[in-house]
Amino acid sequence: MINQIAIVSIVQALFIIGITWRVIMRRPPAGVAFAWLFLVAIIPVGGALIYLLIGEHRIGRQRGTRIEQLRRQFKEVFETAIKKGLMDVDWSRHSQEVKGLNQIGRNIIGVSTVQGSRYELFSDTQEILNQIATDIDNAQTCVLMEFYIWNEGGTADKVLEAVIRAASRGVSCRLLIDALGASAWWKGSQPQQLRDAGVELCAALPVGIFRAFVGRTDLRVHRKIVVLDGTVAWSGSMNLVDPRYFKQGAGVGEWVDAMARFQGSVVSSLTATMVSDWLLETGESLKQVVDSARLSFTKPDGDVDIQVVPSGPGYSGDGLLQMLLALINAARDELVLTTPYLAPDDSMTRALRGAAARGVKVRLIVPEKVDSLLTRYASRSYYDELLEAGVEIQLYRGGLLHTKSITVDGKITMFGTVNLDMRSIWINYEVSLFVYDEKFSKDIRQLQQTYLDDSVTLDPVVWAQRSLAGRFLENSFRLSSALL
Repeated sequence: MINQIAIVSIVQALFIIGITWRVIMRRPPAGVAFAWLFLVAIIPVGGALIYLLIGEHRIGRQRGTRIEQLRRQFKEVFETAIKKGLMDVDWSRHSQEVKGLNQIGRNIIGVSTVQGSRYELFSDTQEILNQIATDIDNAQTCVLMEFYIWNEGGTADKVLEAVIRAASRGVSCRLLIDALGASAWWKGSQPQQLRDAGVELCAALPVGIFRAFVGRTDLRVHRKIVVLDGTVAWSGSMNLVDPRYFKQGAGVGEWVDAMARFQGSVVSSLTATMVSDWLLETGESLKQVVDSARLSFTKPDGDVDIQVVPSGPGYSGDGLLQMLLALINAARDELVLTTPYLAPDDSMTRALRGAAARGVKVRLIVPEKVDSLLTRYASRSYYDELLEAGVEIQLYRGGLLHTKSITVDGKITMFGTVNLDMRSIWINYEVSLFVYDEKFSKDIRQLQQTYLDDSVTLDPVVWAQRSLAGRFLENSFRLSSALL
């Protein structure tokens, strides 16, 4: 009996020492490091296993090698884009803040602003799905689609039918759908319908017990991109779902989203993002995709300058966070943010508080109800310090507000798939569009106003009177956000 206890004690000590060494040598933020060390100290074996599963941004050696290969290939594409004038931005039109954002994206992530694009903004989900289906029906050479969730039912099925029609008339169709986000869809009949029609279909980042040995199993492709003939592209916050048929039992109402339809130079940037993800998952060569889809650089069309920022483990380091911080710090008069999930790191929380402290009117719009219990309580734990700094928190009551947007002084906008939480910033593969155009910013600001009109302002006095048990629950769930 004594020997058994001694063996167990030695094993636990080895787990604690091993994970402590690993955490210290990887140099995560101090709060994250202490959270892991505390977990391993109280649950040595279980905590160590959890750490090895999700404690590091491990992408696996093979995936890391493939990303480096693609980086070298797309560097040549980048150089060609320069020669074709896609990046001949007239910087005299822009502020120093915009120039700084472009430099951060270029120096840290390797992406630059492209000139010459135009857009249409959509916020009606039925109109979005119908217009995407129409664009697919008009496609002549290729249909490239990338989504986190695909859900069967309603108008989303019209998109599926349009893809099948496109494949039947010889259009090259490639669909990349996340394995976990769309797990229910993958178990249904629609994937086989697409394959039977000749559509090339791939499940991104498949999960399984063996995958845990080579990389994190919770890395997800959270991007939403549609590219048609290399001339039209869609991106924004909306998954390929009809909200009337999606998560109706969650008790949060229908999901509320926005998408933008683009033409011009930015289509090439969005195409490169989707194609690189496809190559990474399938092992297909760039030449094969370019030739079969008959892709080429999209000519400038319009006067909007846009910087497409793909992010995720192995791609961008802290580049996206640096750009978000620079965007927040650029605000002088008004800063409006919409996000469904709120769990910012310390630097972003400080930036928001700092903006409010220097006199910027900061409005944060979040849904009153969300579909995640952990996020619901973790998000609320940030309200106190934001309210104390003068940040205005608006609780949207029209459904689950899923639009991700930031407008700065009605002049600069971030629009895309990234939530203001640590999972989006560090773990998910996201795509964010930094749009340097006053008209686009005004259009997004008008959309944000419709959300404000359907929101209630969180009263700091009333909020401070919530129960002690509620506060404890919120702060307890907040601790888990650091373990991402």
